Amino acid sequence: METIEQKYAKLGDILKSMEKVVVAFSGGVDSAFLLKAALEYLGPDRVLAITADSETYPAREKQEAIALAQELGATHAVIHTSELDIPGYAENPTNRCYFCKNSLFDHLIPIARKRGYQHVVFGAIADDLGEHRPGLQAAHEQGVRAPLLEAGIKKSEIRHLSRQFGLKTWDKPSFACLSSRIPYGEAITAQKLSMIDQAEDFLIQLGFRQVRVRQHDNLARIEVPASDLAEVLAVADTVHAKLKQIGYAYVTMDLKGYRSGSLNEVLNPEQQAVHSEAVQ
Repeated sequence: METIEQKYAKLGDILKSMEKVVVAFSGGVDSAFLLKAALEYLGPDRVLAITADSETYPAREKQEAIALAQELGATHAVIHTSELDIPGYAENPTNRCYFCKNSLFDHLIPIARKRGYQHVVFGAIADDLGEHRPGLQAAHEQGVRAPLLEAGIKKSEIRHLSRQFGLKTWDKPSFACLSSRIPYGEAITAQKLSMIDQAEDFLIQLGFRQVRVRQHDNLARIEVPASDLAEVLAVADTVHAKLKQIGYAYVTMDLKGYRSGSLNEVLNPEQQAVHSEAVQ
């Protein structure tokens, strides 16, 4: 079994073989670690971080990404995209993430070619192979590389190394686009995304770090870690009033607590396995 140091060295070999890379940079735990490693192994002149700003990307995340890229000394660009303009995306099929990643790579690959970067890379990790990740199929089709996944690095190892390297994202809560809060088959609209963003931002301002507001029509289902349930209930009146003001008719809490990809729980095994078929 490879040690964490061996995996990081392997990551370095993978990155160095690419020579120059464009990093799809959201500012999350994985992409921040990937950017840090790319800068270390390739040097800042051979790395370009690009953040895609859209309706599904909270403003707070964009500002954090800009600040982090600057802190790391990376050349950084923010481009504007719109997932809602992608045919088929707003209908919210189970492979919604395929459309999103495919469009993202459609934007990044021409930029990479124009500026002389040989590869586009993104922050998929080893853990993703056991989850519903249609975006991996888009990457496979477009020749976009996932160095962290190729090196076999897991989330726990990324957090460990990030802390060791002094990255402030080492304990950052997991993040996914706002569309992931809407059940498959329910239409995604700019209004819904804005409501979700406002609701989650409010809960974060109250001090809850790991938060999801899942939107079921006009009902908000709040997910926080089970250890935080009592704290949310302690401010239930405040939360209820704010989310009603935002536009929700009903406000509920998920008693099972936060878990990543909870809306995937309704998928059958074949749907959940779609991601792995593209990378076998």
